[in-house]
Order: sequence, then C-alpha cells, then structure tokens
Amino acid sequence: MRWINRKPSRAATVVLMTLPFVAVFIAYALGSEARLAVNPQDKLLPAPSAIAETAIRLVTTPDKRSGDILFWRDTFASLQRLGLGVGISALIGLLAGLAIGLLPYVRATFSGFVSVMSMVPPLAILPILFIVFGLGEVSKVALVVIGITPFLIRDLSQRVLEIPQELFVKAQTLGASSLVISLRVALPLVMPRLIQAVRLSLGPAWLFLIASEAIASQDGLGYRIFLVRRYLAMDVILTYVIWITLLAFLLDLALRSLSRKLFPWAGEDGL
Repeated sequence: MRWINRKPSRAATVVLMTLPFVAVFIAYALGSEARLAVNPQDKLLPAPSAIAETAIRLVTTPDKRSGDILFWRDTFASLQRLGLGVGISALIGLLAGLAIGLLPYVRATFSGFVSVMSMVPPLAILPILFIVFGLGEVSKVALVVIGITPFLIRDLSQRVLEIPQELFVKAQTLGASSLVISLRVALPLVMPRLIQAVRLSLGPAWLFLIASEAIASQDGLGYRIFLVRRYLAMDVILTYVIWITLLAFLLDLALRSLSRKLFPWAGEDGL
C-alpha cells in the first residue's frame, strides 16, 4: 500500500500529535540544563521547574498595591480587546463580503479598494491610530479590526462568488428578491466559511493586539511581557507566551467545535 493511502489509528494519531511537543520540551530542557551547568545564574533559559514555580506564583499571588492578581487582570483585558476587535471585524467582513460577492456594482467599486487596503502593513499605521484615537482602548481594538478585516472581506466575497449560480437562478425563478437571496441562499453557505476565516485570522489578531499593548497600555498580556523584558525575567515571559498560546488554541478549538455543531454539513476538515 502506498504511503498516501495509509492512515494512522486513533491511538497512533494521538502519539504522533504529541511527538513534536515532547521534542521541543526535551530540546529546551537539555539546552537549559547545559546553560545552567556553565552559569547557574543564567536567565536566558530558565529550568522548566523554575517556569512552573513562576506560573504558580503569577496565577495565585495578588499585587501588593492593587490587591488584584495581575495575571488574570491582564488576561481579561487582552481577551476583551481581542473579542471586540475580532467580533467587529467578523461583522464587517460578513456584510461587506456578501455585498461584494453578490452585487456586481458593489464588487466593481470596492473589490480593488479592499485588495489594496489588505496590502497596507497594519503595524505601520499604529502611530496614526494612537494620534487619531489616543492611547486608550479604541486604538488597540482599531488595530485588530484594520489588521484582519480586509482578509475576512476578501475571503468571504470569494466564497460567495464560488456559490453555484444555479442556486441563485432557482431562487429568482421562485420570485426571491435580492435581500431574500442574500439571507436565505448566500448567508447560510457563507457562515461556515466565516468561522473558518476567523480561526485563520486569530494568529494575526493576537499579533496586532500584543504589539499595541506593548507600545501603549497599562495592562494586558503584551504589556506585561514587554514590561518585564528589561529585567530579563524569561521565566515570566515564557509563562505569558505559553499562556497566550494556550488561549489561542482554546479559542480555535471552540470555534471548530461551534462550526461542527452548527454546520455539520460543511465538512469540517479538523485542521
């Protein structure tokens, strides 16, 4: 049997999935042990046990001045900004994607504009956002929106264009208006793609959020990472990086589960 036709069993899939993580952990542990053997005070690669101790301290010890546990306050602040940014982007992307994909006049007017806007590096306009909106929450959410909305619009409009024209012809034959076609034909077919597009945009969304928090913020995961970097507190930085990665994974898993539950007919590929 050819290798392209061989599929691992469920148990083998779990083992194979964990292998890269185990390999990375072993490589880090060996590197940390080698550096600490030369210099016990080395801060670049703290031991895994030191990272675990730091993580426990961060999630349980309240701040002496505010009384809050900064780890959870930072998490809540970042998730709130991320949720607002991604939610606004998803709504704009869905409406604009449907309009561009369904209406030729709208497509002729805005498709080129959206394509050009998607080429603008969002981080390059971050100073402009701070000047226009100030250093508060609006500029941070705006960066996420500006960063991922053009991608969502282009992806969803292309999905609308890929809908078989026979469906539109049948709907028009039955007397459906443009609005009814949008809501009853295009929208149900686009919704699974919207969730998939949001999943793909979570990585860039985190990037833009962390960048904005690092430059101007008083709380948030990105703010805390760049605050402690001056002290070379790699145990704190790695704890936050691992936590951000875990949050991103859980959000992706939740969206994938939501897609499977709401749209089982869409053929979720499991990626």
